[in-house]
Amino acid sequence: MRITEIVEVGSAAELRELVGVPAERAVKKVRASLHPHQRSWIEASPYFVIATSDASGRCDASPKGDPPGSVRVLDDATLAIPDRPGNRRVDSFLNVLANPHVALIFLVPGRLDTLRVNGRARLVRDAPFYDDLVVNGHRPSLALLVEIEEVYFHCPKASMRSSLWEPETWPDPASLPSTACLAKDVVEGPESLEELERYYSPEQYERKLYG
Repeated sequence: MRITEIVEVGSAAELRELVGVPAERAVKKVRASLHPHQRSWIEASPYFVIATSDASGRCDASPKGDPPGSVRVLDDATLAIPDRPGNRRVDSFLNVLANPHVALIFLVPGRLDTLRVNGRARLVRDAPFYDDLVVNGHRPSLALLVEIEEVYFHCPKASMRSSLWEPETWPDPASLPSTACLAKDVVEGPESLEELERYYSPEQYERKLYG
């Protein structure tokens, strides 16, 4: 494709001309604090994505997963999100230290709706609620404290279009490279594929989830 073939949108007015204006319900659904249904949704969610950016605007979107209820609703405008063992890149945390604005989207398996939260985050190393963040004996050394500025449910259309929760539409997992193969082919390193297969084996990797 030649660059000259790309037709960009150059203004908010042009964008509105293309897509129209949101319905009144879409505008009014945004809240500044949690409705009881939204509290219940977060407490039922085992998986969410947090988006952050650094001071220059470079973005990061990081998936997070834990048993339902691990994200603690401290009050109607505050969430506590525990950190769990990972690769220690801490991209999200470094971004928050430079720019506190965060966005989260919470998923509940089998439900087509999602819940979106926008707010400001602080990185904390201890707090009175830390004992409530323990999972499988793991007490986090870090947590994000998110002060909610906007929260609203997102409609099911994207989930419906993607057939997200319909197993019969899912691709065969074996049609994609294994985690070990991805690590071997995408990242240069001294490990053999056999060593990486052992490292990423379910038995081995499960021990690292909270250890």
